[in-house]
Amino acid sequence: MRSGRAGCLLVILHICAATLLPAAAPAANRDALRQIVQDQCTVHWREQHDALPCERVSLPEAPNENAGFAVLHDIKGGAHFLLIPTKTIAGMESAELFEPGTPNYFAAAWRSRDLVADAAGHTLRRGMVGLALNPRHARSQDQLHIHIECVRIDVAKDLRAAARQISETWSPQSIGSRRFSALRILGEELDDANPFELLAKKLPAEKSALGDYTLILVGMDYLEGPGFVLLASSGPAGELLLDSSCAIATTLL
Repeated sequence: MRSGRAGCLLVILHICAATLLPAAAPAANRDALRQIVQDQCTVHWREQHDALPCERVSLPEAPNENAGFAVLHDIKGGAHFLLIPTKTIAGMESAELFEPGTPNYFAAAWRSRDLVADAAGHTLRRGMVGLALNPRHARSQDQLHIHIECVRIDVAKDLRAAARQISETWSPQSIGSRRFSALRILGEELDDANPFELLAKKLPAEKSALGDYTLILVGMDYLEGPGFVLLASSGPAGELLLDSSCAIATTLL
């Protein structure tokens, strides 16, 4: 099935090859992801119940039809997927993220991690998978998209070493040679914890600056049970902490 989807992505390569180039590229189409999801994936799903060129499409029934999302195999390949809302949302600076009825996109992205395992060809423990949303100054697209990939090996090691210092109150942590604010989230899934809302509560007086932040969510196993660590920073793209080659899958971590 995936080989067919990859072929379809190659067919549309001339449309969106510039999608994931650096933002400085003059020919980059910063609206390509939105166009692929809204003009192709959702249309195909409604007409044929086929998500192509996406891997998956979720379209709730009315009156919640604007709470849908799609999962697209990143055009660069590897074990790298993107969760993209079906409605137009530019990024974390968008007020639409905090409107009633807006789904927890990070929770949906975490539930899509099986695609990463399939692409990597290995079973992945929760601490091997990460999600990232890049800040507006380090993104090539103006449609919100969450990266779903494996975690870099060195990042996973740093997180394991810092696990006891990560609490349910935001605190500074050095991870992968960078400084972040870190927050512990307990639970098997993210149904009761929305990373967007957690960051907004941390920065109530700076809500307009949310788009300047990157968010990274990594699965964790704490002494208290399964959970996550949420990292926030106004620095470079959080995606840099992830690894589409999924090298961690063959380690003993």
